Amino acid sequence: MSKRRPLFPSHRVVARLSAGAFVTVAGIALSPQAQATESGIGRPITGMQIAPYAGIVPPTDDWIVSITSIYYEGSLGASKTIPIAGKITAGLDYHISYNIVNAIKTWGITAGGWNFASSFGVPLQYTGVSSFHGILPDDHATQFADIFFTPVVAGYHLTKTDHVALSLQIYAPTGAYNTDRLANAGQNTWTFTPTVAYTKLLPKENIELSLNYGVEFYTTNNQTQYHNAPVSVLDLLALKRFGGGWGVGVVGGYIQQLGHDTGGLADIVGGAQGHSVGIGPMVTWNGKISKTPVGATLRWVNEFNVSNRPKGNAVELSLNATFQ
Repeated sequence: MSKRRPLFPSHRVVARLSAGAFVTVAGIALSPQAQATESGIGRPITGMQIAPYAGIVPPTDDWIVSITSIYYEGSLGASKTIPIAGKITAGLDYHISYNIVNAIKTWGITAGGWNFASSFGVPLQYTGVSSFHGILPDDHATQFADIFFTPVVAGYHLTKTDHVALSLQIYAPTGAYNTDRLANAGQNTWTFTPTVAYTKLLPKENIELSLNYGVEFYTTNNQTQYHNAPVSVLDLLALKRFGGGWGVGVVGGYIQQLGHDTGGLADIVGGAQGHSVGIGPMVTWNGKISKTPVGATLRWVNEFNVSNRPKGNAVELSLNATFQ
């Protein structure tokens, strides 16, 4: 095992969210999929699961600490019924603020061209849910959401400009959850997301192209016996960097449910499989405060092609610092 000179600015490498993303907004009390899924939304928010340099794990031995805030505002149409709080309803508005403190540890190990990292995040979430027709009482709460962690991220440098990272991202059912409430920050399920990320660097043009793809697998909610079907989540990013540490680009995402939910109220609501597509701009900045490398990312994603899940807008602000 040996250390080698980084092929990229390691202080700019930030792990994917997570979600997010929500996660990617990980852990809304609204469930993860696209059809009539339990509680409507879920862990992925369109275009929120990817970060710059998504496919790169640096060979350095650092701590990268990030603070990410995602605000999502969306609506589920009155013609779309979902199971929530043990009832079946339609016509809901969502206002969600998902905030996570995430720590990433790069191992400083190079083995056969591979580098490794681990991450752990603690999220706090405000959830507001209201009904179009007043069928259910409005509800809102600020609560801890499900803890997010990635035991190992394994990155391989295919070339100096092509990089890939493999990981298994996990959400643990630690967040607040109550079947009598509409607003829950937890989902009461374990979620396992095998993920592959790829980054292509174009040094002459100072352009980055990255993608992040994962499939989310959920355990059964033991309080409602509802089992969400797997969810396919693809995010893409194109970024042009300029002098002074600034960069501008575009980010987009595509969420597709793979199959039908089962158990509990899933058999009553049935379920056309759903999807969402969104795209929007991104601005980044990287520099130093004193001697500490820092970075910031701001993005907005508009969902414009949505079926059988809430449709809306998401804004994310992420700040990170690298401690060497």
